[in-house]
Parts: sequence; C-alpha cells; structure tokens
Amino acid sequence: MGSDIGDIVSRESVSFSDMQNRTVAIDANNTLYQFLSIIRQPDGTPLKDSGGRVTSHVSGVFYRMINLFEEGIEPVYVFDGKPPQLKSKTLDERRKIRENSKEKWKKAKARGDTEEAYSQAMRSSKLNRDMVAESKELLRLMGIPCVQAPSEAEAQAAYIVENGDCWASSSQDYDSLLFGTPILIRNLTITGRRKIPGKDRYKEIKPEKIVLEELLNKLDLNREQLVDLAILVGTDFNDGIKGIGPKTALKLIKEHSSGRKVLEVKDIEIENYSEIREIFIEPEVTDEYDINPSDIEWDGVVEFLCEERDFSEDRVVKGLDRLEKAVNELRHQTTFDSF
Repeated sequence: MGSDIGDIVSRESVSFSDMQNRTVAIDANNTLYQFLSIIRQPDGTPLKDSGGRVTSHVSGVFYRMINLFEEGIEPVYVFDGKPPQLKSKTLDERRKIRENSKEKWKKAKARGDTEEAYSQAMRSSKLNRDMVAESKELLRLMGIPCVQAPSEAEAQAAYIVENGDCWASSSQDYDSLLFGTPILIRNLTITGRRKIPGKDRYKEIKPEKIVLEELLNKLDLNREQLVDLAILVGTDFNDGIKGIGPKTALKLIKEHSSGRKVLEVKDIEIENYSEIREIFIEPEVTDEYDINPSDIEWDGVVEFLCEERDFSEDRVVKGLDRLEKAVNELRHQTTFDSF
C-alpha cells in the first residue's frame, strides 16, 4: 500500500493522447494485484481455467497491455526482488488481512450477498510466485520487456526513469515519489468505469500525473524532507506516529526542517529511523537491465492462453491482431519521431 500521503499530493488528470509515444516503467507486482482484485466474477470469484488455476492476472496482462499499445504507450514491467527485512511486519499484516477477507468472502457468498462478497474478494487477492512467473512468460511472448529489481520494484522503476530510459513510472502507491521518480502515473492500467465497493454507485477512473519537482516546489520541501514526512505518517517499513497525518506532518517538517528534529522535539522514537530513510534515499537498484522490446511470438501466446489456460482462441487471435497492429504503428512512429 505504501505511505498514505495522498492528501498533500497534487496531481493532474492526464489523457492517453498526452502519453503517446512514451515508454512507462510499470510496477509489476502492484499492477498484477490490481488485476487479481478487479478481474472477477460478480460474486468475487476470480477467473479460472478448467484445472482451477486463477487466470485473472494473465487476462489483465494480455488485454490491458493491448489497450496500452493502442493508446501509443510502450510498457516495461519491473518486478519486485527481495523485500527489505524491515518490510516483514507489513507483509505479515497484509497476509492476515487477506485471510480475514477470504473468510468474510466465503460467508457472504454462502448467504447470497454478492455485493459484500465482491468487496471482500477484492481484499483477499494473493499474488504468488507461480502467478509472477506466468505473467513474466506471457509478457515475454508478447514482446514486452521485464526488469528484475534486486529489491523494491518502485525504486528500480524510479531509477530507470531518472536515467532517461523511460518517461515515467506507473504505480498506485506514492512510494514511487519517495524513491525519486521524476514522473508518476497512477491509474494507468485500471482506467474506466469502476464500481465503488459496498455501494451501488460507479466512478470513472482516469490516469493521474504527478511531477515530483512540481510537487516539491508546491510543498516547499526537498525530497529528503518528503521522505521524513512519510516516515512520520507511516510507511511499509514502520508505523506512523499516532495522531500525525500528512497535513500535520507537513506542518511539523516545515517548522523543524527534518523528521529527526521533529522526533527530538516531540520526544518520540521511531525504531530503525535511519535505515528506513536510507531505503528511500539510497535504494538498492541495478544498472543491469534491458528495456528493449522483442517480437511477438504468436504461436507461443496462443499455446499459453488457449491450449494451456482455456482462453477463447478466437478472442486471443483477434487480440493478437490488435496488438501487432498497435505495436507496429507505435514503434514505426517512435522511430520516425526520433529523426
């Protein structure tokens, strides 16, 4: 989930036309969780093949990436590596939430409450190693490059953007900003009309663009101070200070210049403060990445989706036609624009 600093983050709606001929580094695990959460039956049951394997994630990869290419966006997927040890508590808490939601989902289904069932099912999504491996294989067959981060994918994606190898990074979490991405795009792969969980209403989700330099200027902070602010609020690596939300944290950082000074004045201790700060400011990243796309392997995609996972061959072939056309147009246009 990342640090909950959204209340002080200014963002602007951005159209797909504004992102044409751009390459975006996508936080893979974050995006796959989104696919698992929202690509479900009305009662919350995920899509499955005849063998009972969940296929929501690969369905999202295939069809949503086709949509991105048709909008003129070239995706690069960045996958999480080994999480920092300080994240173990957060990961354990997430596991407990998933297990609790799974039980509530089963009970809601049993009593025929599809509204509650769907809402709880979304919170019960679990991304396992097999799903990650399947997603990587499908992306490879589609010609979409994958990057393996040594640790946090958001940090690696930010580094790729900082190096000028991608235009922006894409994630739902604001941590990308803490890791220093110059441009963050939210809602890139989940745009469209979405039902509000627990309510009989829908909302239109549109892409949002956040420019780090503009945000820091507006808040009158530097990146290190933004990291300090987030630590006060709480991150994946620590609990925040009770009673301090992002607006209060912003006021305190401006008043005392640094998070460490705030803790000193308030006589409060955050365990492992220096190590948490270091995770964001000097994250573990690698220069060993290749973001060059490859050719689409038609037969491989058909075998992977249709023969092995029961997808409709007619739909998949039509999707591949769309993908090939969009890829050819995008890469031709990008090459043309480079002259």
